[in-house]
Amino acid sequence: MIRRRTFGLALGAGLAMPAITLARGSAEDAVAAARSLTQLHSLVVWRGDRRLVADAPRGPGLTRTANIKSCSKSVLALILGTTLDRGEIAGLSARLGDVAPSLLPADATEGAADLTMADLVTLRGGLQSTSGANYGAWVASGNWVAYALRQPRIAENGGRMIYSTGTTHVLGAAVAQATGQTLWELARARLGAPLGIDVPRWLADPQGFYFGGNEMGLTPEAMARVAMLMRDGGRYDGRQVIPEDWVRASTQGRTRSPFSGLDYGYGWFLSRSGWTIARGYGGQIIAAHPARALAVAITSDPTRPARSEGHFGDLMRLLEGPVQALG
Repeated sequence: MIRRRTFGLALGAGLAMPAITLARGSAEDAVAAARSLTQLHSLVVWRGDRRLVADAPRGPGLTRTANIKSCSKSVLALILGTTLDRGEIAGLSARLGDVAPSLLPADATEGAADLTMADLVTLRGGLQSTSGANYGAWVASGNWVAYALRQPRIAENGGRMIYSTGTTHVLGAAVAQATGQTLWELARARLGAPLGIDVPRWLADPQGFYFGGNEMGLTPEAMARVAMLMRDGGRYDGRQVIPEDWVRASTQGRTRSPFSGLDYGYGWFLSRSGWTIARGYGGQIIAAHPARALAVAITSDPTRPARSEGHFGDLMRLLEGPVQALG
């Protein structure tokens, strides 16, 4: 196991060795750049099947669970892909009113029943956001799903991207209803077991639906395995864990974030430099760069914001600079 404040190459036997000669200078540059970011807690970088960087200059370290915040939205999108592949949900065009009609309150906003799985996973639900300034009132409500579906309409279904955790929470509840399993059970069986990682229980709403889009916990190494999954077309350790066509579809831009300017696919942000990114509050990142065979996990202080012009911008420069140079 590689200790905190160190970096190196982990061999199959679990020994920590110095980084390989060809990448040592670049790995040192990546570590130095990461350590200069005072909000950053950890950085893990894999190239192919070799771990080049595993460094935790601050925070709880590499082996303890971190709150991945809205990276949970990207994990949920992967679970959605498995339900489509298994026929548990008929397709992305399936309507909420058909997939999980019991979730709709009697006073749902007009058009809520017609929201498709595609609308929900791309954050194009057309309803006022429950994130940001509206977040506290939403999670203080007695029924998070119903509250989200009662929000005023500010755009058409499938229109512009409206960042709202309420939208993905509705999606998570619909997936749970369609499969007859909780999101935690699905995450453990369809991601945790094949990746060999632990997925602890996380926050559930008053009706018992696990938070769809926030508060999941993974270790930095577990986050890196999810990144490897995205990098390798849904495969891990020789096994097709997530359908390859779903991963491919997820990494095609469907809309664009009005905040970062990044394209957004099925639950994943996409950079022009080739990165596929899950982004969580505070600076939690799961990132893959297939062309450079890179898989990256970054954790940061979960109590401080990471805006595009602030810490998240610094993290993008880290990814597109010293980290990308490792590929």
